[in-house]
Amino acid sequence: YPTQSTWGDISQLDMQQEGALALAGKRTQGQDVRSQNVLAVCAVADVVRSSLGPTGLDKMLVDDIGEVQVTNDGATILGALDVKHPAGKVLVELAGLQDKEVGDGTTSVVILAAELLKRGNELIKSKIHATSVISGFRMAMRHAVDYIKSNLAQDLESLGRGGLIAAAKTSMSSKIIGMDADFFAEMCVEAMLAVKTTGDKYPVSAVNILKAHGKSAHESRRIEGYALNCALGSQQMPKRLTGAKIAFLDFNLQKVRLPLQFQVLITDPEEMTNMQLKEAKITQDRIAKILATGANVILTTGGIDDLCLKYFVEAGAMAVRRVKKTDMKRIAKACGGTICLSLGNMEGDEVFDPADLGHAGVVEVERVCDDEVIIVRECAANRASSIILRGANELMLDEMERSVHDALCVIKRVLESKKVVPGGGAVETALSITLEKYATSISSREQVAIAAFAESLLVIPKTLAINSAKDSMDLVAQLRAAHNSAQMPGGDPSLAMTGLDLFGGSVRNNLLAGVVEPAMAKVKAIKFATEAAITILRIDDFIKLQPPPSENQRGGR
Repeated sequence: YPTQSTWGDISQLDMQQEGALALAGKRTQGQDVRSQNVLAVCAVADVVRSSLGPTGLDKMLVDDIGEVQVTNDGATILGALDVKHPAGKVLVELAGLQDKEVGDGTTSVVILAAELLKRGNELIKSKIHATSVISGFRMAMRHAVDYIKSNLAQDLESLGRGGLIAAAKTSMSSKIIGMDADFFAEMCVEAMLAVKTTGDKYPVSAVNILKAHGKSAHESRRIEGYALNCALGSQQMPKRLTGAKIAFLDFNLQKVRLPLQFQVLITDPEEMTNMQLKEAKITQDRIAKILATGANVILTTGGIDDLCLKYFVEAGAMAVRRVKKTDMKRIAKACGGTICLSLGNMEGDEVFDPADLGHAGVVEVERVCDDEVIIVRECAANRASSIILRGANELMLDEMERSVHDALCVIKRVLESKKVVPGGGAVETALSITLEKYATSISSREQVAIAAFAESLLVIPKTLAINSAKDSMDLVAQLRAAHNSAQMPGGDPSLAMTGLDLFGGSVRNNLLAGVVEPAMAKVKAIKFATEAAITILRIDDFIKLQPPPSENQRGGR
């Protein structure tokens, strides 16, 4: 039996632990933690729920300095929110991950993750262990992904160019440019096909999007080449050059001045004049070395003063200052050039290597709205493309830019994976039916979790129908009946493409109707949503540490 001193030690240890925790922070355990997490996640998901689908509504976001954004893009909405709860932050990061990996489907993935978490929490409340729920969700996710790849994914070759345009139009249908989806879809497909690189890659960054006020959205246009929203350093410079050799500089071209805290003692006034001339000559020599390599277009991220511009004008070269570093990198990559950080070499001399020059067929200045745009055409290494968007105001142009970027990402994923799936809730309903059947074949506790996963997937078609002011129960019932028939032995396989027609309030073959999405978008959304839900369901203890007291609080002052 423990002695009296042993009991004293044990109780003292418990008191120390409780006291340390009481001083350090607040602790919540068990079901209370899960309920709080589910509440926070559902609150975040409810913010974007009404923006899902072609009839979704927009959100107006005003930040702390009064900047206004009007958008229905899930990642943009959640990124602008100041979410304090840790579980809510997981959902914000989830939307950002989907936007980075696929570019579209951010709203769907957030709504699905919240629904999975809610269903999983209900199972845990019913005395099913969290480990069994997590295991069942993982089994359902793997089965769902395999079913998409084997049964629902359609080859792009069977749809041709029309499949690309249909995928772009589906992405745009819920955006501000949905009314002009035909026009913008064609433009985006042409832009992405124009930037194909070796290895069948389509970099979205090779398509530059510029915004210009005025005219209507229908007067936006695509330009062959990389458009740079900068002006020439001087109006006396040539407006067009063929056979351009481009120098990319990441430093200032200005008169050299001695650094601070340097003193030069001069006894003769002529020495002062000589020193000023030498300062000017250092920059002149640098420019002469750059021009000696044959460079006739100079792009720099820094400034160019008037004295240096004079030398470029005399040489008949184009000089552009204050170029954004991202634009500089993209043009250098397209033209096969290298950005030069300094003219100094290992020996301490200043030289400019001709191998650092980029090459382009034509560099010319074009006027768009009230601004001048410099266009680099016929790039030597990779092709580039630009889209100039026109619109009434800044809010509209910003939302148009986000919409076009999402469409470009969707086209890229379709071109690289060459697989599409029908949209309008078709995939989610088909997976719900097949997972219900799969659940009945599992004889362990995971069966209930898989059935809950199947039920959760129906939140997407239900939300689409609700946002379109249609009867969600009726439409989802029709969808389930069609997909159940398709999965029966001897069923019609074309019924597997059945999705919602949200404008007509009925169901139809969405593959034939041109409502398609990249298969990768659905696969990633299901994987990301499941992993996010599992991450939060695994939490059963929440300890919030208090900040240390300030000196005033410590001293009692």
